[in-house]
Amino acid sequence: MHKLDPDSMVEAEPEAEESLVDIGAAHRDSKLDEILDELDRELVGLSPVKTYIQRVASLLLVSRLREKVGLSTERPTLHMSFTGHPGTGKTTVAMRMAKILHHLGYLRRGHLVVATRDDLVGQYVGHTAPKTKEILKKAMGGVLFIDEAYYLYRPENERDYGQEAIEMLLQAMENQRDDLVVILAGYQDRMATFFQYNPGFRSRVAHHISFPNYTLEELAAIAELMLREQNYTFDDESRQAFVEYLELRTRQPQFANARSVRNAIDRMKLRQASRLVTAGGCVGKEQLVRIAAVDVRGSRVFEGGLDGEAETGAVRGTLARSRGKEK
Repeated sequence: MHKLDPDSMVEAEPEAEESLVDIGAAHRDSKLDEILDELDRELVGLSPVKTYIQRVASLLLVSRLREKVGLSTERPTLHMSFTGHPGTGKTTVAMRMAKILHHLGYLRRGHLVVATRDDLVGQYVGHTAPKTKEILKKAMGGVLFIDEAYYLYRPENERDYGQEAIEMLLQAMENQRDDLVVILAGYQDRMATFFQYNPGFRSRVAHHISFPNYTLEELAAIAELMLREQNYTFDDESRQAFVEYLELRTRQPQFANARSVRNAIDRMKLRQASRLVTAGGCVGKEQLVRIAAVDVRGSRVFEGGLDGEAETGAVRGTLARSRGKEK
Protein backbone atom coordinates (compact mmCIF):
# COMPACT_ATOMS: atom_id res chain seq x y z
CA MET A 1 0.00 0.00 0.00
CA HIS A 2 1.29 3.42 -0.95
CA LYS A 3 2.23 5.58 2.04
CA LEU A 4 1.96 9.37 2.09
CA ASP A 5 5.22 11.23 2.50
CA PRO A 6 4.82 13.39 5.65
CA ASP A 7 7.04 16.04 4.09
CA SER A 8 4.71 16.32 1.12
CA MET A 9 1.69 17.03 3.28
CA VAL A 10 0.62 20.68 3.30
CA GLU A 11 -0.04 22.01 6.76
CA ALA A 12 -3.64 23.15 7.08
CA GLU A 13 -4.05 26.89 7.60
CA PRO A 14 -5.58 27.88 10.92
CA GLU A 15 -9.27 28.54 10.69
CA ALA A 16 -9.93 32.14 9.83
CA GLU A 17 -10.86 34.19 12.81
CA GLU A 18 -14.60 34.71 13.01
CA SER A 19 -15.75 38.13 11.91
CA LEU A 20 -16.64 40.33 14.84
CA VAL A 21 -18.98 43.28 15.06
CA ASP A 22 -19.12 45.77 17.89
CA ILE A 23 -22.80 46.00 18.80
CA GLY A 24 -22.16 48.75 21.34
CA ALA A 25 -20.38 50.90 18.76
CA ALA A 26 -23.07 50.22 16.16
CA HIS A 27 -25.73 51.21 18.69
CA ARG A 28 -23.93 54.46 19.50
CA ASP A 29 -23.36 55.26 15.83
CA SER A 30 -27.03 54.66 15.03
CA LYS A 31 -28.04 57.33 17.57
CA LEU A 32 -31.14 55.29 18.34
CA ASP A 33 -31.04 56.36 21.96
CA GLU A 34 -31.54 59.98 20.89
CA ILE A 35 -34.71 59.09 18.97
CA LEU A 36 -36.03 56.89 21.78
CA ASP A 37 -35.24 59.58 24.36
CA GLU A 38 -37.18 62.05 22.24
CA LEU A 39 -40.14 59.68 22.26
CA ASP A 40 -39.82 59.33 26.04
CA ARG A 41 -39.89 63.12 26.46
CA GLU A 42 -42.87 63.55 24.16
CA LEU A 43 -45.01 60.85 25.70
CA VAL A 44 -45.77 60.36 29.38
CA GLY A 45 -46.17 56.75 30.53
CA LEU A 46 -46.79 54.03 27.90
CA SER A 47 -43.94 51.90 29.26
CA PRO A 48 -45.06 48.69 27.45
CA VAL A 49 -45.27 50.56 24.15
CA LYS A 50 -41.85 52.16 24.55
CA THR A 51 -40.31 48.81 25.50
CA TYR A 52 -41.75 47.16 22.38
CA ILE A 53 -40.53 49.97 20.11
CA GLN A 54 -37.07 49.63 21.66
CA ARG A 55 -37.09 45.90 20.92
CA VAL A 56 -38.15 46.49 17.31
CA ALA A 57 -35.33 49.03 16.93
CA SER A 58 -32.86 46.49 18.36
CA LEU A 59 -34.11 43.83 15.92
CA LEU A 60 -33.54 46.17 12.99
CA LEU A 61 -30.06 47.10 14.20
CA VAL A 62 -29.05 43.44 14.63
CA SER A 63 -30.47 42.63 11.17
CA ARG A 64 -28.15 45.25 9.68
CA LEU A 65 -25.18 43.77 11.57
CA ARG A 66 -26.06 40.28 10.30
CA GLU A 67 -25.94 41.61 6.75
CA LYS A 68 -22.57 43.19 7.48
CA VAL A 69 -20.97 39.85 8.36
CA GLY A 70 -22.52 38.09 5.39
CA LEU A 71 -25.34 36.26 7.10
CA SER A 72 -28.29 35.65 4.84
CA THR A 73 -31.30 37.35 6.31
CA GLU A 74 -34.73 38.35 5.11
CA ARG A 75 -35.96 41.91 5.55
CA PRO A 76 -37.93 42.00 8.81
CA THR A 77 -41.69 42.25 8.43
CA LEU A 78 -42.47 45.80 9.52
CA HIS A 79 -46.22 46.26 9.07
CA MET A 80 -47.89 46.93 12.44
CA SER A 81 -51.16 47.21 14.31
CA PHE A 82 -51.65 49.84 17.03
CA THR A 83 -54.69 49.30 19.23
CA GLY A 84 -56.09 51.45 22.00
CA HIS A 85 -58.48 54.26 22.84
CA PRO A 86 -58.20 57.71 21.26
CA GLY A 87 -55.55 60.05 22.62
CA THR A 88 -53.12 57.35 23.76
CA GLY A 89 -50.25 58.47 21.52
CA LYS A 90 -50.63 56.11 18.54
CA THR A 91 -49.97 58.75 15.89
CA THR A 92 -46.98 60.18 17.78
CA VAL A 93 -45.42 56.72 18.11
CA ALA A 94 -46.05 56.10 14.39
CA MET A 95 -44.13 59.30 13.59
CA ARG A 96 -41.19 58.17 15.73
CA MET A 97 -41.34 54.67 14.19
CA ALA A 98 -41.05 56.22 10.73
CA LYS A 99 -38.02 58.18 11.89
CA ILE A 100 -36.35 55.06 13.30
CA LEU A 101 -36.95 53.08 10.11
CA HIS A 102 -35.51 55.86 7.99
CA HIS A 103 -32.55 56.29 10.31
CA LEU A 104 -31.65 52.59 10.04
CA GLY A 105 -32.04 52.57 6.26
CA TYR A 106 -35.30 50.63 6.02
CA LEU A 107 -37.26 53.54 4.52
CA ARG A 108 -36.15 56.06 1.90
CA ARG A 109 -37.91 59.11 3.32
CA GLY A 110 -39.29 58.26 6.76
CA HIS A 111 -42.36 60.49 6.53
CA LEU A 112 -45.82 59.71 7.89
CA VAL A 113 -49.07 59.83 5.91
CA VAL A 114 -52.26 59.60 7.99
CA ALA A 115 -55.38 58.31 6.25
CA THR A 116 -58.91 57.23 7.10
CA ARG A 117 -61.62 55.44 5.14
CA ASP A 118 -62.68 58.72 3.52
CA ASP A 119 -59.21 59.13 2.03
CA LEU A 120 -59.19 55.64 0.51
CA VAL A 121 -62.74 54.61 -0.38
CA GLY A 122 -64.79 56.22 -3.15
CA GLN A 123 -68.52 56.78 -3.32
CA TYR A 124 -69.16 55.35 -6.80
CA VAL A 125 -67.75 52.81 -9.24
CA GLY A 126 -64.26 53.70 -10.40
CA HIS A 127 -63.65 56.22 -7.61
CA THR A 128 -61.85 54.03 -5.05
CA ALA A 129 -58.86 52.92 -7.14
CA PRO A 130 -57.52 56.42 -7.94
CA LYS A 131 -58.06 57.59 -4.34
CA THR A 132 -56.20 54.63 -2.88
CA LYS A 133 -53.43 54.87 -5.49
CA GLU A 134 -52.92 58.54 -4.64
CA ILE A 135 -52.56 57.83 -0.90
CA LEU A 136 -50.18 54.95 -1.57
CA LYS A 137 -48.11 57.17 -3.86
CA LYS A 138 -47.82 59.81 -1.13
CA ALA A 139 -46.83 57.21 1.46
CA MET A 140 -44.15 55.41 -0.58
CA GLY A 141 -40.78 55.61 1.14
CA GLY A 142 -42.47 56.12 4.50
CA VAL A 143 -45.27 54.96 6.80
CA LEU A 144 -48.96 54.87 5.95
CA PHE A 145 -50.99 55.17 9.17
CA ILE A 146 -54.62 54.12 8.67
CA ASP A 147 -56.72 55.28 11.61
CA GLU A 148 -59.88 53.32 12.48
CA ALA A 149 -58.91 50.81 9.81
CA TYR A 150 -61.93 48.58 10.54
CA TYR A 151 -64.20 51.10 8.78
CA LEU A 152 -62.67 49.93 5.50
CA TYR A 153 -64.71 46.72 5.87
CA ARG A 154 -68.49 46.98 5.91
CA PRO A 155 -69.96 43.52 5.32
CA GLU A 156 -73.50 44.75 5.89
CA ASN A 157 -73.32 46.84 2.69
CA GLU A 158 -72.98 44.73 -0.46
CA ARG A 159 -72.36 47.82 -2.60
CA ASP A 160 -69.59 49.17 -0.37
CA TYR A 161 -66.30 49.87 -2.14
CA GLY A 162 -64.06 49.34 0.88
CA GLN A 163 -63.13 45.83 -0.28
CA GLU A 164 -61.47 47.29 -3.36
CA ALA A 165 -59.30 49.53 -1.20
CA ILE A 166 -58.45 46.57 1.05
CA GLU A 167 -57.28 44.48 -1.91
CA MET A 168 -55.09 47.32 -3.18
CA LEU A 169 -53.58 47.84 0.26
CA LEU A 170 -52.82 44.14 0.64
CA GLN A 171 -51.12 44.09 -2.74
CA ALA A 172 -48.98 47.13 -1.84
CA MET A 173 -48.10 45.67 1.57
CA GLU A 174 -46.76 42.58 -0.17
CA ASN A 175 -45.22 43.93 -3.38
CA GLN A 176 -43.86 47.24 -2.03
CA ARG A 177 -42.87 46.07 1.44
CA ASP A 178 -39.30 47.24 0.81
CA ASP A 179 -40.55 50.80 0.36
CA LEU A 180 -43.69 51.05 2.48
CA VAL A 181 -44.74 50.28 6.05
CA VAL A 182 -48.45 50.20 6.89
CA ILE A 183 -49.71 50.73 10.43
CA LEU A 184 -53.37 49.88 11.09
CA ALA A 185 -54.90 51.54 14.14
CA GLY A 186 -58.12 51.52 16.12
CA TYR A 187 -60.03 50.13 19.10
CA GLN A 188 -58.70 46.74 20.15
CA ASP A 189 -61.97 44.77 19.96
CA ARG A 190 -62.91 46.20 16.57
CA MET A 191 -59.44 45.57 15.18
CA ALA A 192 -59.66 41.95 16.35
CA THR A 193 -62.90 41.54 14.38
CA PHE A 194 -61.35 43.30 11.38
CA PHE A 195 -58.41 40.86 11.33
CA GLN A 196 -60.79 37.93 11.72
CA TYR A 197 -62.69 38.86 8.57
CA ASN A 198 -59.56 39.99 6.69
CA PRO A 199 -56.92 37.26 7.16
CA GLY A 200 -54.76 38.88 4.48
CA PHE A 201 -53.99 41.70 6.87
CA ARG A 202 -53.38 39.32 9.77
CA SER A 203 -50.74 37.40 7.79
CA ARG A 204 -48.91 40.59 6.80
CA VAL A 205 -48.89 42.33 10.19
CA ALA A 206 -46.09 41.09 12.43
CA HIS A 207 -46.20 43.59 15.29
CA HIS A 208 -49.32 44.15 17.40
CA ILE A 209 -48.86 46.91 19.97
CA SER A 210 -51.52 47.71 22.58
CA PHE A 211 -51.68 51.26 23.94
CA PRO A 212 -53.05 51.42 27.51
CA ASN A 213 -55.18 54.24 28.84
CA TYR A 214 -53.34 56.83 30.92
CA THR A 215 -53.65 56.86 34.70
CA LEU A 216 -54.85 59.99 36.51
CA GLU A 217 -51.27 60.77 37.55
CA GLU A 218 -50.08 60.43 33.95
CA LEU A 219 -52.92 62.63 32.66
CA ALA A 220 -51.98 65.32 35.21
CA ALA A 221 -48.35 65.08 34.10
CA ILE A 222 -49.45 65.39 30.46
CA ALA A 223 -51.37 68.56 31.34
CA GLU A 224 -48.30 70.04 33.06
CA LEU A 225 -46.18 69.24 30.01
CA MET A 226 -48.68 70.79 27.59
CA LEU A 227 -49.01 73.94 29.69
CA ARG A 228 -45.24 74.29 29.98
CA GLU A 229 -44.84 74.01 26.20
CA GLN A 230 -47.35 76.87 25.80
CA ASN A 231 -45.84 79.03 28.57
CA TYR A 232 -48.71 78.53 31.01
CA THR A 233 -48.67 77.04 34.49
CA PHE A 234 -50.96 75.93 37.30
CA ASP A 235 -50.69 77.28 40.81
CA ASP A 236 -51.31 75.00 43.80
CA GLU A 237 -55.07 75.59 43.88
CA SER A 238 -55.62 75.20 40.15
CA ARG A 239 -53.44 72.08 40.07
CA GLN A 240 -55.65 70.46 42.72
CA ALA A 241 -58.76 71.64 40.88
CA PHE A 242 -57.53 70.01 37.69
CA VAL A 243 -56.97 66.69 39.46
CA GLU A 244 -60.58 66.88 40.63
CA TYR A 245 -61.61 67.74 37.06
CA LEU A 246 -59.82 64.63 35.75
CA GLU A 247 -61.47 62.40 38.33
CA LEU A 248 -64.87 63.56 37.07
CA ARG A 249 -64.08 63.75 33.35
CA THR A 250 -62.58 60.26 33.07
CA ARG A 251 -65.88 58.81 34.28
CA GLN A 252 -67.81 60.48 31.47
CA PRO A 253 -68.40 59.15 27.94
CA GLN A 254 -66.16 60.04 25.02
CA PHE A 255 -63.11 60.65 27.16
CA ALA A 256 -60.08 60.59 24.85
CA ASN A 257 -57.05 60.57 27.16
CA ALA A 258 -54.42 63.15 26.12
CA ARG A 259 -56.72 64.55 23.44
CA SER A 260 -59.34 65.41 26.07
CA VAL A 261 -56.63 66.94 28.27
CA ARG A 262 -55.55 69.16 25.38
CA ASN A 263 -59.15 70.26 24.78
CA ALA A 264 -59.59 71.00 28.50
CA ILE A 265 -56.46 73.17 28.48
CA ASP A 266 -57.74 75.11 25.47
CA ARG A 267 -60.97 75.88 27.33
CA MET A 268 -59.09 76.87 30.49
CA LYS A 269 -57.07 79.32 28.41
CA LEU A 270 -60.30 80.76 27.04
CA ARG A 271 -61.66 81.28 30.56
CA GLN A 272 -58.39 82.82 31.71
CA ALA A 273 -58.35 85.25 28.78
CA SER A 274 -61.99 86.21 29.35
CA ARG A 275 -61.32 86.75 33.05
CA LEU A 276 -58.31 88.97 32.44
CA VAL A 277 -59.96 91.06 29.71
CA THR A 278 -63.14 91.54 31.73
CA ALA A 279 -61.16 92.64 34.80
CA GLY A 280 -59.14 95.14 32.76
CA GLY A 281 -56.27 97.14 34.26
CA CYS A 282 -52.59 96.25 34.15
CA VAL A 283 -51.34 92.69 34.41
CA GLY A 284 -47.87 91.24 34.74
CA LYS A 285 -46.22 88.22 33.18
CA GLU A 286 -47.12 86.05 36.17
CA GLN A 287 -50.83 86.72 35.67
CA LEU A 288 -50.63 86.08 31.93
CA VAL A 289 -48.94 82.74 32.56
CA ARG A 290 -51.00 81.48 35.49
CA ILE A 291 -54.08 79.31 35.12
CA ALA A 292 -56.18 80.03 38.23
CA ALA A 293 -58.50 77.62 40.01
CA VAL A 294 -61.53 79.51 38.71
CA ASP A 295 -60.38 78.88 35.15
CA VAL A 296 -60.51 75.15 35.87
CA ARG A 297 -63.68 75.09 37.94
CA GLY A 298 -65.58 77.01 35.27
CA SER A 299 -66.01 73.71 33.44
CA ARG A 300 -69.49 72.20 33.25
CA VAL A 301 -67.91 68.92 34.37
CA PHE A 302 -68.13 70.12 37.98
CA GLU A 303 -71.91 70.34 37.61
CA GLY A 304 -72.30 66.95 35.96
CA GLY A 305 -72.22 68.21 32.38
CA LEU A 306 -69.68 67.75 29.60
CA ASP A 307 -66.77 70.11 29.21
CA GLY A 308 -67.44 72.56 26.42
CA GLU A 309 -71.18 72.83 27.02
CA ALA A 310 -72.60 76.30 27.56
CA GLU A 311 -71.95 77.59 31.06
CA THR A 312 -74.90 77.79 33.40
CA GLY A 313 -75.81 80.90 35.33
CA ALA A 314 -74.25 79.40 38.46
CA VAL A 315 -70.92 78.91 36.71
CA ARG A 316 -71.00 82.41 35.29
CA GLY A 317 -71.73 83.73 38.76
CA THR A 318 -68.75 81.85 40.17
CA LEU A 319 -66.54 83.36 37.51
CA ALA A 320 -67.88 86.83 38.16
CA ARG A 321 -67.29 86.60 41.91
CA SER A 322 -63.77 85.37 41.37
CA ARG A 323 -62.60 87.95 38.86
CA GLY A 324 -61.68 90.54 41.43
CA LYS A 325 -59.46 88.38 43.61
CA GLU A 326 -57.96 86.43 40.67
CA LYS A 327 -56.63 89.50 38.84
